Amino acid sequence: MIKPSMLRSLHSAVSRGSSHLARRGYSSESTPDRKVVVLGAAGGIGQPLSLLMKLNPLVSSLSLYDIAGTPGVAADVSHVNTRSEVVGYQGEGELGKALEGADVVIIPAGVPRKPGMTRDDLFNINAGIVKSLCTAISKYCPKALVNMISNPVNSTVPIAAEVFKKAGTYDEKRLFGVTTLDVVRAKTFYAGKAKVPVAEVNVPVIGGHAGITILPLFSQATPQANLDHDVIVALTKRTQDGGTEVVEAKAGKGSATLSMAYAGALFADACLKGLNGVPDVVECSFVQSNVTELPFFASKVRLGKNGVEEVLGLGSLSDFEKEGLEKLKPELLSSIEKGIKFASQ
Repeated sequence: MIKPSMLRSLHSAVSRGSSHLARRGYSSESTPDRKVVVLGAAGGIGQPLSLLMKLNPLVSSLSLYDIAGTPGVAADVSHVNTRSEVVGYQGEGELGKALEGADVVIIPAGVPRKPGMTRDDLFNINAGIVKSLCTAISKYCPKALVNMISNPVNSTVPIAAEVFKKAGTYDEKRLFGVTTLDVVRAKTFYAGKAKVPVAEVNVPVIGGHAGITILPLFSQATPQANLDHDVIVALTKRTQDGGTEVVEAKAGKGSATLSMAYAGALFADACLKGLNGVPDVVECSFVQSNVTELPFFASKVRLGKNGVEEVLGLGSLSDFEKEGLEKLKPELLSSIEKGIKFASQ
């Protein structure tokens, strides 16, 4: 039996950011109406993500879309006694209705990684799915903030950008690659080694969202703990290999779906807070960027009413991090170019 206190803490985990409204004496009814769409809602990430978004009091309308299985997921989630109205949409014929009027569109659609599969093996299947979903977004909700979860993010974000450019709707402030799971892992692993409460930990993660392109900046971690160099190296490697760790532990039965759903819900909550005018909302995300010579790069981003308000710099890096940054650039660039090339075919 789940205790009420556990439910309350689960609820506050995804809506902690909206507590500023409660503190100021606002009811949830006085927060703006916001429509959130989950594309791929019946999948391994989509189902727990849909539940977590249902728990978020900033969401007034929750639209769940997939090619199959959505009516059941929507019926199930709709029974949760929180603010948002839930509607399920199934099949391509209903995609437009699912998207109309969206403020935030979260895309976990696609196939998951299986053992022995690289993120690039996923590429052709997921790239095609993303291309068609983004074509629909450009038509039905061109002003929505798009949160890309579908892997490989290093390529799917550039694909989305190219699709939107072709449609004449591209706004680089409204397209995000969700790299929050890398941050969540870095915080968790760091807290374990530094012996500090994980809730107090912050670790920026830059670069991309696969293997060595993931670069946690433990030199900037707070609270600062003087960890040995070999510990930092091991923590970096574990953060980079976090996805593989889960794929192997699930022994062919899936990939990181639950932790990814949690990370996706956190980032969507940050986007909603930004849209609602909450000040100083800063998260790491893979966005169009001038921070390095690469056209897309993950770093800290300030979120606001238009999406990206400011892409923040990298800050000072340790020698180990500088080396990691130079190593990741060629791989990240090739993934970005692969996405652009796919979109132009």
